[in-house]
Amino acid sequence: MKNVLFICSRNQWRSPTAETVWRKHPDISVRSAGTNPSARRTVSAVDIHWADVIVVMEQKHKNRLVAEFTRLLEHKPIYVLDIPDEYKYMDPELVEMLEESVSSYLGL
Repeated sequence: MKNVLFICSRNQWRSPTAETVWRKHPDISVRSAGTNPSARRTVSAVDIHWADVIVVMEQKHKNRLVAEFTRLLEHKPIYVLDIPDEYKYMDPELVEMLEESVSSYLGL
């Protein structure tokens, strides 16, 4: 089983949606977190250690992770989905984008 960590800014809409969409897939285990200190759940070193793959919504999220956790990220793939912060939780368009992009990155 592959551990997949979904990251957005505040862990309110995009990454929790990704976590919900992929939670029941038999081949992966999922978590979500945010890069912002005021996130509902802020990403930690424990999350980075746990993850086999990290999926971020925007390039700025990858940049923040690399700045904060450089050494922990050395051999972990980080995929940038380029999904802007303009969707609410479980927005049908967001769900569709997450299903398509994540499945292609993870080969599911």
